[in-house]
Amino acid sequence: GVHRQILFTTVGWFVGYYLVKRTEYIHAKLDRELFEYVRQHPEDFKAGEKKRIGELLEDFYPVR
Repeated sequence: GVHRQILFTTVGWFVGYYLVKRTEYIHAKLDRELFEYVRQHPEDFKAGEKKRIGELLEDFYPVR
């Protein structure tokens, strides 16, 4: 009946909330570890020279 629908909806909402919080925690932990590694090893992550957008894109040749 209706009470089961309310129960399953409530349980589903709490499980979903827990899973979202857990994935956010895992991603935040991974980001923290990666940023710390980048901070401790700057020689591996040198900033390259800035390029203009025209240097990044290939030349366009229209096909007719």
